[in-house]
Amino acid sequence: MGLGEVRTRFAPSPTGYLHIGGARTALFNWLFARHNRGKFILRIEDTDRERSREEFLEDILSSLRWLGLQWDEGPYFQSERMDLYREHAFRLLEEGKAYRCYCTPEELEQMRKKALQEGRKPKYDGRCRNRTDQPNRPFAIRFKAPIEGVTVVEDLLRGKVVFRNEELDDLIILRSDGTPTYNFCVVVDDALMGITHVIRGDDHLNNTPRQLLLYQALGFDPPRFAHVPLILGPDRTRLSKRHGATSVSSYREMGFLPEAMVNYLARLGWSWGDQEIFSIDELIEKFTLDNVSRSPAVFDPEKLLWLNSHYIKTLPPEEIARRLQPFLERRGITVPLDEKLIEAVKTLQPRSRTLDEMAQQGLFYFLPPASYDASGTKKFFTERGLEFLDRFRERIKATEFDPQQLEKAFREVSEQRGLKTRDAAQAIRLSLTGGTVSPGLFEIMQILGREECLRRIEKALQWAKVSGGHAP
Repeated sequence: MGLGEVRTRFAPSPTGYLHIGGARTALFNWLFARHNRGKFILRIEDTDRERSREEFLEDILSSLRWLGLQWDEGPYFQSERMDLYREHAFRLLEEGKAYRCYCTPEELEQMRKKALQEGRKPKYDGRCRNRTDQPNRPFAIRFKAPIEGVTVVEDLLRGKVVFRNEELDDLIILRSDGTPTYNFCVVVDDALMGITHVIRGDDHLNNTPRQLLLYQALGFDPPRFAHVPLILGPDRTRLSKRHGATSVSSYREMGFLPEAMVNYLARLGWSWGDQEIFSIDELIEKFTLDNVSRSPAVFDPEKLLWLNSHYIKTLPPEEIARRLQPFLERRGITVPLDEKLIEAVKTLQPRSRTLDEMAQQGLFYFLPPASYDASGTKKFFTERGLEFLDRFRERIKATEFDPQQLEKAFREVSEQRGLKTRDAAQAIRLSLTGGTVSPGLFEIMQILGREECLRRIEKALQWAKVSGGHAP
């Protein structure tokens, strides 16, 4: 560890999929470490054995990798560090800074009820604090917190936050079954891992005075703390599933790009003037805690969509094509990363907001229409429209197959048949794609190729013949 080296950490629990809020916490810690040429450590807080699951761990790791938030150390697992926590808990016990608590769950519940009835804050009444006997029965270890004075949190975002010690509890640091508690594990880990800065949600602020007292009792220097306001939904309540998707992997599945997600999460509570679009290098260069907002950020799905469409438009077509392949595969289409796919992507980039949307819009490139838009066929597969299609089919057999020549042939045939340009174009579009909305008609034709266009127009003419010229 270098002298004065900045060390941040992200410490999720594998009890759920990586939440948008957790991802932003990870990003802020990662950016702060990278900006200061420090280290970003990943720690998995998996002491809740009942709720921790392998699938959640895999989701957290793959989501962080997808976002590009590579860690420098770890992942460390709290479940593998139990002996360390017990060692430090018993050290505090031996030094008189903690004590054995023999209270049963029933006694603790009675204590809580009594405090509530008397209008007091429910907290442990300290009945085992000065106990000298040591009954031969299970005990928890409680931290002996000061009962007077104040504990001051010097928060990097909020400034000085003062807590009265009489409001704090003698918290349990080791349960009677030998398992350590959250606040104690965090302190031991952050101290032994040399964490210099803890950037986390402000829902953890009330834990901080307790943790500072534990650092002091253990003889460790505490890190600097920065408590970031939470993310709210559009209705300004805490972001949750009722607002829609909240996990990073959900957005990945929907076809969002990691570049857009990182850009969006960085701007969710941090700003640099009026700038909206940031490359990862710009974020690393500009990110400081000075520009983190003191007010909660509101999650705006429309803004995320706008950013995603920006990155879809501006990333190289080859890269978008590569990322599009899994979304096509979901629809049963396996295609190589070849010129056809890349050219198809170029036509879809300006009109797609997500990769999933792009895959849906581009299906016709790989599958001939199984049906035709009903209102479109009534409007455009008229007698004159079908006659035009038939003539146009004959014309393209002998036309040089590039957009300019195809357009020239199209205009000549539509004029000859006395058909409006729009009606003629929609007749072709329907026959090639099955719908009335698509990228540029002649670019589509070039990508599909002469033989495929002829096949599809022939199929449409046959369909019209059988169905009487319009959708049944």
